[in-house]
Amino acid sequence: MALSDEEQKLLDQLEAALAAEDPKLASALRGTTHRWERRRAILAGLGFLVGLAALIGGMQVHPAISVVGFVVMLAAAVLGVTAWQQSADAAEGQGAGGRAGNHSEFLGRMDERWRRNTDDGA
Repeated sequence: MALSDEEQKLLDQLEAALAAEDPKLASALRGTTHRWERRRAILAGLGFLVGLAALIGGMQVHPAISVVGFVVMLAAAVLGVTAWQQSADAAEGQGAGGRAGNHSEFLGRMDERWRRNTDDGA
């Protein structure tokens, strides 16, 4: 769900206030969003390449090496897909650097403020 211009402005103001009030916390929340998922995705890519090399090389040396290479490729693919899904879930769940559980509470409070402001103005 997209935010309106007024909601986006208010969100930006809240982010600025957080950064001014506690810069260490704001930096920590901003910087560690997807670090572990990225590392897992990179490791999965490398593991897939190693498995592919073992699969192809095993054809020349011994069939058991090819089987091990296939298993490594499969495990790396599963790891990569789960890292990608978790990264997407984290990006979706993180509004202004908050946690996913607080996201709905935050939106509820913002909705209530919006209703109060529009009711007072009308």
